[in-house]
Amino acid sequence: MNKSKEILLAHGGGGTLMHDLIKNVIASRLSNPVLDRLDDSALLDTGGRLAFTTDSYVVRPLFFKGGDIGKLAVCGTVNDLAMQGAKPLAISLSFIIEEGFPLDDLKKIVKSVGSAVKAADVFVATGDLKVVERDGADKLFVNTSGIGSVRKDVNVSSHYAKVGDAVIINGYIADHGVSILCEREGLEFESPVKSDCAPLAGLTQAILSTTKRIHCMKDPTRGGLAAALNEIASSSRVSIEIEESAIPVRRATLAACEMLGLDPLVVANEGKVVVVCSETVASTVIRTMRKHKYGKASKIIGRIVNKGKPEVILGTTIGGSRIVDMPYGELLPRIC
Repeated sequence: MNKSKEILLAHGGGGTLMHDLIKNVIASRLSNPVLDRLDDSALLDTGGRLAFTTDSYVVRPLFFKGGDIGKLAVCGTVNDLAMQGAKPLAISLSFIIEEGFPLDDLKKIVKSVGSAVKAADVFVATGDLKVVERDGADKLFVNTSGIGSVRKDVNVSSHYAKVGDAVIINGYIADHGVSILCEREGLEFESPVKSDCAPLAGLTQAILSTTKRIHCMKDPTRGGLAAALNEIASSSRVSIEIEESAIPVRRATLAACEMLGLDPLVVANEGKVVVVCSETVASTVIRTMRKHKYGKASKIIGRIVNKGKPEVILGTTIGGSRIVDMPYGELLPRIC
């Protein structure tokens, strides 16, 4: 764990620093069987099975190609529920607004929230609003929580990956993080990179209705695909092999990453899901995913190959291999 006695910006990056902070400072002091699993959302048995999650959004800038902080907040919360196999039901919506924030911008964001909840088939059930003094919140922060119902026959978790399983992703990676960076820095490319921000519960429910052999679903947000796969490997105590040539990356996104010195594997996504399923149903899962508008570019990118040693191994396009480590800190702060 980092020896600093202060919180660093990198502690929020989805990598090793953040995971150590959560494990050693927060979760260790609040330990209970539900929290200790540290999945994307908590599974609660209340007579029925409910998934529950919460998240806060501090993205900068507030508006970007493909969305804004309002759409991002809805999609992020809905997707955390979806990763638990839940059908999202309702969300909360809370604003922390800095004094002087333009009212017209708030109206645009609320309108975006309205469109996003409609697309995700949920509703805003409750909320809160706080206003702080100038320079107290960097314009606007948003917090959302969500609940969803989980069928009795659905049982997915980062802890359940099995040797021989296929690893699938539903499309092109790294678009969101690159989009935010380009917007923030005023960078322009011949083909503009647009955030992949999207609600995925319809896609995940379609998969779960097709087969009971889905073992794990994970959204590769902060820390990107590298962090998501390392979390699965660590939770399930398995090794994962992925093929560089199989991982879909748009040409414009890859060009931006190369120019900026970024590895697409560690850049955040907001409309992607990693699906780990039995090899015997992988082709069926791919067909189902490709029928959905958010899964048309779905591909098998790797497999679970070994039990015991948690690591992610990338087969490179030149015939070699390398270990894909959990990112350490934050390459792109304030992206969600």
